[in-house]
Amino acid sequence: MAGPRRDTRGIVEPRELFARVRFRRREPAPALRPYLEHYWLIDWDLSEPYASHVVPHPSVNVVFQRYGDEAPWGEVAGIGLGLFTQKLEGRGRVCGVQFRPGGFRPFAPERQVSDWTGKRVPVADVLAGADPETVRGILGREGAPEGEPPETEREGEDARVAALDAFLLGLEPAADPEAVRAMELVDLVRTDRTIRRVTDLAAAGGVSARSLQRLFAAYVGVGPKWVILRYRIHEALERAESVEAARGVGEGAGAGALDWAALAAELGYSDQAHLVRDFTATVGVPPTAYARPAPA
Repeated sequence: MAGPRRDTRGIVEPRELFARVRFRRREPAPALRPYLEHYWLIDWDLSEPYASHVVPHPSVNVVFQRYGDEAPWGEVAGIGLGLFTQKLEGRGRVCGVQFRPGGFRPFAPERQVSDWTGKRVPVADVLAGADPETVRGILGREGAPEGEPPETEREGEDARVAALDAFLLGLEPAADPEAVRAMELVDLVRTDRTIRRVTDLAAAGGVSARSLQRLFAAYVGVGPKWVILRYRIHEALERAESVEAARGVGEGAGAGALDWAALAAELGYSDQAHLVRDFTATVGVPPTAYARPAPA
């Protein structure tokens, strides 16, 4: 892997989110990189509530979080099937682990990944060693204890990343060729525009469609058709966001003129109406409304 992703795929209105929170992605320890996309760290201190929205990736996340004065906790978040909305208010912090699609099973080999789909489960119920002290160590301290100098922002962030590394390395993920195969096939869907149907992916992987379904249930958590459709929506969402970005910097009268019919064909939809239906069902508004500039 060449470092954490820099795109905003899946985040609805990312500029609105980034204007309110500090969002960073960090790379895990080398031994963990075959299994993980990245760590994601969010801190906020808001004067008024804000609701963030994300179209989930086909990835399991482990999320450690603290909201205001509440006790910190951690949970395993299986793949979300719909739009995920989180209300943020006051002060808070989240330290998240995004696994590569197919990369979570080696850390919890006793269960199929589909068992966690659509669920949020206390991390201690799934992963060993996730005791309250470990969770507090991952989230870090809010201020310097009496008599100690305050840590710098970077020192605090580095300490959180090191704590995440230590926790996950301590789980000693078992080598699993089937997990590697699942990760490779999902990555093919993400990067190869010619993979538009389950039969295309089965042919590329040299397996039957039934075997592919079983592999995805066991190691990814959703079926291959769902993954193909979700990556289409991520692409359409990012294209729509690029329209807004172009308008925001005033790139001329034609800035952001996105041809939705052409994009539908490029992504493998039967027609523009099919793209509009999928986008609207997933994001909550049609693509043209999402890309429309706000009133002055």
